[in-house]
Amino acid sequence: MAMLKKEPRSKFYELLQQQVQNEFNASQQYLALAVWFDDADLPQLARHFYRQAVEERNHALAIVQYMMDTDHHVEIPPTREVRNDFADPVELVELALEQEKEVTADFRTLVKAARAEDDYLGEQFLQWFLKEQVEEVSQMSTLLTVIKRAAGNMFEVENWLARESVGDAGGDPDMPPVAGGAL
Repeated sequence: MAMLKKEPRSKFYELLQQQVQNEFNASQQYLALAVWFDDADLPQLARHFYRQAVEERNHALAIVQYMMDTDHHVEIPPTREVRNDFADPVELVELALEQEKEVTADFRTLVKAARAEDDYLGEQFLQWFLKEQVEEVSQMSTLLTVIKRAAGNMFEVENWLARESVGDAGGDPDMPPVAGGAL
């Protein structure tokens, strides 16, 4: 059985392949945060981060689908180690906010690479992710503010999360297609 010839890799597509790993890493880290909150009997925070883990997984597979759709070879990479030990809930959300800021920087780099290569389709594909990152950083920043203001009273944070609509509550109809379907 002959293999189909795939497009050669440009810098943009090498960065996209790396972003698949970054998104899976983010998913795994959010899963670790969710389990930490779950184990601490903080179900609203756990639910929030379980959803975030799924969302990051969907982002990785949206990039995978785009690469397949544009006839580029895709590899599912291993993930890096995740942090599991924390002293208090503030540390978890600080880590999550920093992670979202890093992902935002990654997408800016991707857009610059697509633009430098005159890859207009690639640049257009990334626009949804840029919009999503503004939302992600804002939501994580707000959650960090709420946790700090609660001054250790995590039940206030739990009540706030139960009242407020924070995070992906059902998917975005404008999100690019996800390989295997979005969860």
